[in-house]
Amino acid sequence: MKVYLFAYSQNGKETALRVKAALNEAALLYAPQRLCGEGFLEIPTPSEPLYAQAFGGADALIFISSCGIAVRSVAPFIKSKTTDPAVIVIDEAAGFVIPLLSGHIGGANELAKKLAVSLGATAAVTTATDVRGRFSVDEWAAKRGYCISDMGRAKAVSAAILERDIPISSDFPIRGKLAPGLYLGKGGETGISVSYKTAEPFEKTLRIIPKCLILGVGCRRGTPKELIESAVEAVLEENEMDMRAVLSAASITLKADEAGLLEFCRESGIRIAFYTAEELRRVEGDFTPSEFVKSITGVDNVCERAAMLGSDRLLVKKTPVSGVTVAIGIKNTEIAFQ
Repeated sequence: MKVYLFAYSQNGKETALRVKAALNEAALLYAPQRLCGEGFLEIPTPSEPLYAQAFGGADALIFISSCGIAVRSVAPFIKSKTTDPAVIVIDEAAGFVIPLLSGHIGGANELAKKLAVSLGATAAVTTATDVRGRFSVDEWAAKRGYCISDMGRAKAVSAAILERDIPISSDFPIRGKLAPGLYLGKGGETGISVSYKTAEPFEKTLRIIPKCLILGVGCRRGTPKELIESAVEAVLEENEMDMRAVLSAASITLKADEAGLLEFCRESGIRIAFYTAEELRRVEGDFTPSEFVKSITGVDNVCERAAMLGSDRLLVKKTPVSGVTVAIGIKNTEIAFQ
């Protein structure tokens, strides 16, 4: 976690040091020129480039100051609640910790509560779902690394859940109690679907997408990235699966230098693992054999076996598309709200 701490007085510096100790994280400390030193870097004049750098590269910006100073410092750089970092204000006496920006997705609310406990302060959380003790879908998804299908729908769900309980459906087992504001259901006007599929069971469905799918990929030598990408997309679409649910990909070590495959994974943000023919042969299961593939690779099936090595069960068997073979496995996933 990368944190920038800004202090503007001697008392503020002392509080900033307490905050840094409470974070137990590497944090960059900044103060005006007259106060810098003792671990504090200088806030330059003009200061806008520093605030722009911090806003674009940090997980959290913490101001030991008035709210006005913090607002004016970050206002030119605010873009979106899905990308903005957490911004927190703490008064120099450490009486109040105020999450100012990105309370849910950016984690400012959670961080503010943690710091308040450490400092003996009060966390002044103002987001409606927190104040009312209702389920915050965007915060819950962000903490678990789940994708949110549509931020507009997320806003509609948050508004609805303040007025009434709403239904949630899940492709995965739910462990423990549901969060306040939710009940199990598969139909209705507005609801949440926790799924790797693209189906929308509610009239207005917010899909929450855990990363749980494993791609097994085989291809001819020299297959371009575009062909691999279109093959994967075609297989996912045919099976009504969301690309955002893909966690990783796998293939045989013979493909470890396959430029098109590596480029596809890099550009898609998907990590890839490569397995030897012996490792693939040891995988147990009912796979689609090919004598031709065996003569080239030493194993009768690459994509299905590779997909199974990173997953718990096979969802989609070997599917050929324009010389690329794709199989899809899934990792067992549990959903919890506590």
